[in-house]
Amino acid sequence: MLIESLAQKTKLALMTVLATIGGCTLICGFTVWCCISLVTKEREQIYILDGDIPFLAQRARLEANFTMEAKAHIQLFHQYFFNLPPDNDYIKWTVGKAMYMADGTALKQKQALDENGFYSDIISSSAVCTIMCDSIQFDEHERKFTYYGTQLIKRRTRDLKRSMVTTGYIESVPRTRNNPHGLMITNWRTLENKDLDY
Repeated sequence: MLIESLAQKTKLALMTVLATIGGCTLICGFTVWCCISLVTKEREQIYILDGDIPFLAQRARLEANFTMEAKAHIQLFHQYFFNLPPDNDYIKWTVGKAMYMADGTALKQKQALDENGFYSDIISSSAVCTIMCDSIQFDEHERKFTYYGTQLIKRRTRDLKRSMVTTGYIESVPRTRNNPHGLMITNWRTLENKDLDY
């Protein structure tokens, strides 16, 4: 009787110890999981200080807004390349800015325009060239774009309105001061550049 009673008490004590160890392991595992998820969540948040006041800013991934960044890059490139006043220094500066945003295909088009006297014609006739973006079609998988715009060339004698369609591809490159989107236009070419009737 005494031996059976001792065996039952030992078995009960052992079961209690095992249950306690199992419960502690579950609680510790749950606590570690909660801590890891909390740290991961906190790492996704950035705090910006304005004097002594911290503001929470969300870190955005490039993939989340890649299409928007690509369209902004394409539109900015076309503005630099085609918005031209009759000022030689400004033309050099703005076209130079555009060259940071595209590969050698843009340089070839610039050289072709220069050889045809496009830039000297703008300066000599005091023309003002502006381009307005109508739409940009962008295929995120192929990273191919088609830019649809309207170019307006204002001269003293008459205004000229042209339809502009260009195409190319987008590649990711490191961000710099001259290339804030960290993107590069490649294989850029003009599909259409024709006069429009009023």
